[in-house]
Amino acid sequence: MSKPSLRRALAAALLLGAPALRAADAAQADVTQRIAAQYPSLEALYRDLHAHPELSLQEEKTSARVAAELRSAGLEVTERFGGTGVVGVLRNGPGPVLLIRTDMDALPVKEDTGLPFASTVRAVNLSGAEVPVMHACGHDLHMTVFVGTARVLAAIRDRWSGTLVMVGQPAEEFVVGARNMLSAGLYRSFPKPDFAIGLHDEPALPTGSVGFAEGYFSSNSDSVDITVRGIGGHGAAPENTKDPIVLASQIVLALQTIVSRELHPGERAVVTVGTIHGGTKNNIIPDEVKLQLTLRSYDAAVREHLVNSIRRICRGEAIAAGIPEDLMPVVTVSGSSADAIYNDPALTRRVRAAVAGWLGQAQVRSVEPVMTSEDFSQYGRTVERVPICFFMLGASDPARLAESRRTGVALPSLHSSRFAPVAEPTIKTGVAAMTAAALDLLPKS
Repeated sequence: MSKPSLRRALAAALLLGAPALRAADAAQADVTQRIAAQYPSLEALYRDLHAHPELSLQEEKTSARVAAELRSAGLEVTERFGGTGVVGVLRNGPGPVLLIRTDMDALPVKEDTGLPFASTVRAVNLSGAEVPVMHACGHDLHMTVFVGTARVLAAIRDRWSGTLVMVGQPAEEFVVGARNMLSAGLYRSFPKPDFAIGLHDEPALPTGSVGFAEGYFSSNSDSVDITVRGIGGHGAAPENTKDPIVLASQIVLALQTIVSRELHPGERAVVTVGTIHGGTKNNIIPDEVKLQLTLRSYDAAVREHLVNSIRRICRGEAIAAGIPEDLMPVVTVSGSSADAIYNDPALTRRVRAAVAGWLGQAQVRSVEPVMTSEDFSQYGRTVERVPICFFMLGASDPARLAESRRTGVALPSLHSSRFAPVAEPTIKTGVAAMTAAALDLLPKS
């Protein structure tokens, strides 16, 4: 093709693409105006949710509020699904099905933010103890973004086609909420999604920005309890005992070799002993010591290796200490383990491109996988193998974040009593990002 012909072809292509570009710009301008108009009520919602947190599996008032907001936006709402879960459905013609999920539960933390709407709530946990309660992980902000997204998408139904499934999930902090909703038949009782997306606020990113990771995003998490048994006796006559405190200490040290000496140096994994309890008095050698561990990994084979190595080390150290067979350590893996989030690469690239088109490339970051865990992973681990994408939403004031990096003094992190995300523009950014993703995944047919 000659150069003049090539120029004419490019010009024609640009002219043909102009209506689509104008339509995209118009959609973004429309959404931006709607978010701005909605923001005062969204911030009021955020403050109310923050001031009235509820513990995992006790999200009665919270789920009712989320349900009322979805119903007000025009969605068909089902309450008390899989416990205190909420599902809202908005059918808008032919097209794909998109699931958007928020978590709803809070943590047993006494708030120390100094906010005028700080939580003073105390509640009785499932063990019967009275504890303080706080949204120390930002689930209040997640719910606000979720509601804002539902409102906007319901108001601009002329700009997309398909089905929207909005899931308010309980008990993320217990990593059982997603399983409970899926086991109750989420993908059978409601339209099965073609995609599932979610987000989480992140204090290490500046507000106004978002972060994406293709592939692994968060880790597997396993809780392991070890009961180290021995033969107790008087502290002045250790020769008549088999000291479980000494044995437990040897086990703790030996466990540190699993990651450093048994895994490939490039493999990411964590073995942390979080608690050690044993004994009642300084001159008594006890009969047992209890250890509690958290394990983190990405790969399924590494996950299995960690547990197998812990069992081997516990037994080997006990044999070396002369512990009889009937008193070998008892290793128990908790049933509340979380699976790693694996972001579908193709879906993640698509969502990232859509969000970058709205927020700008400078506001979209590539982030490293984290060793924290999230049960959003379950939405992609059923037999349906739904592609999922989970991304970070920046939540810290850029100036404070820069000062933190300069001084080395860390800002309050997730689960801290002092954690308080910056509401504006974080909420606006979250709604814009989710809406951009939804409009791309549910194109007008």
